[in-house]
Amino acid sequence: MSLEGFGMTLKEIHHTVKRPGRTQDHDSVEIPVAEELATVPGIVKKDNDVAWYSRNYPIVSQNIEKAADREWTWTVYTGEMYEYRKHHDEVNKPLVEAAYVSGNKQPTGDVTPAKDVTEEIREKARKLGFGEVGFTKFDRKYAYKSKKAWVKYEHAICLALEQDYWQTQTIPSMEAEFAHFGTYEEEGALALDLADFIRDLGYRAQVHSPNDNSAAYIPMFVEAGLGQLGANGQLLSPHFGNRSRLLIISTDAIVTYDDPVDYGIHKFCEMCQVCVNRCPGRALVKEKVFWRGVEKHKLMYDRCRPVMATYEGCGVCMLVCPVQRYGMAPVMEHFVETGEVLGKGTDNLEGYEIRGKGYYGPGKLPSFNREFFDIPHGTKDEWLFTQFKQKIEGKGKVSEDEKQEFVEKLGDILSEESIYDAGL
Repeated sequence: MSLEGFGMTLKEIHHTVKRPGRTQDHDSVEIPVAEELATVPGIVKKDNDVAWYSRNYPIVSQNIEKAADREWTWTVYTGEMYEYRKHHDEVNKPLVEAAYVSGNKQPTGDVTPAKDVTEEIREKARKLGFGEVGFTKFDRKYAYKSKKAWVKYEHAICLALEQDYWQTQTIPSMEAEFAHFGTYEEEGALALDLADFIRDLGYRAQVHSPNDNSAAYIPMFVEAGLGQLGANGQLLSPHFGNRSRLLIISTDAIVTYDDPVDYGIHKFCEMCQVCVNRCPGRALVKEKVFWRGVEKHKLMYDRCRPVMATYEGCGVCMLVCPVQRYGMAPVMEHFVETGEVLGKGTDNLEGYEIRGKGYYGPGKLPSFNREFFDIPHGTKDEWLFTQFKQKIEGKGKVSEDEKQEFVEKLGDILSEESIYDAGL
């Protein structure tokens, strides 16, 4: 391929990806993908295996499957984090509830027969502030078991809202958590506005809140050409890498699907490995595996969760990703020119500070005792049974009051009908 526009290069360019600017006020960008980084558009997967797992073992939302440790996180928050999360949940709750019933609202305008409204929706979403907008099928194979019946419409509008750059570079910190949760609040409101716009076009729209997820969203973002899955288990998109919050609106509008793209991320991540090497909990792994039919780096949840909960959401894997720090185009241009990962081995990219432990530069990691990683597992009722069993084993017997307390707590859990769970 011609190297015109990229000057002297060390690496042969396989193809170039052109993307719209970060906002409507920015110029489009061209991302060179080196020959040795080219793999496949989207992700490597075995479609038959993905379908088999979906039929026989549908995905269970972490809101349910990991409910025990989600409740536990509140017990290890700092006072400031505890109060901020309470505030966020209060602010966010009406947005989540509005999203939950949004699919029931009727169109407010008249349809223009046979008119494709893809670009009208894309332009409106960009005006609202979404940095990445893509269209694809809502793939029910990735829908959570508890939400399969809730999802109404077949087309997915994939939307990514950028998280504040400078606040994010302070990870892990309260400042970064203000950006994290604040982006969710902003995104939830913007999505409701975009859904109203779609109804004005004469179509229905259902907002899939990022805080009451209906599915694993990243596979659909990949299919819509908005990025590829990184070694940190997060979507790496062109302008802000993994520094964004993801949301989907499903609709029955007439739209044209985007295509998956090869940004060179799969091979780049295999070579980079900065997030793998810098993870405080050693939760990321170097090698890929096939998981539910998809080739990916499989995170070790039990190594990740305690650090996230204890240290302001952690997020080091977001912080140290060069695509997040510098943008995909500069990172890929640097690789084409030098054969190196931009920022790798430097404090600028790899350094971070852990509250109460100190600063960790390249090659240095914090240590934790074994008990630090001892977290509760399972659903709320499973954890309640585990605690009750431990109490019996420790004391030999339990009082009538303790038995009654157990029964009441179990009843509360089983009767829960709330749709709202804005946990991490």
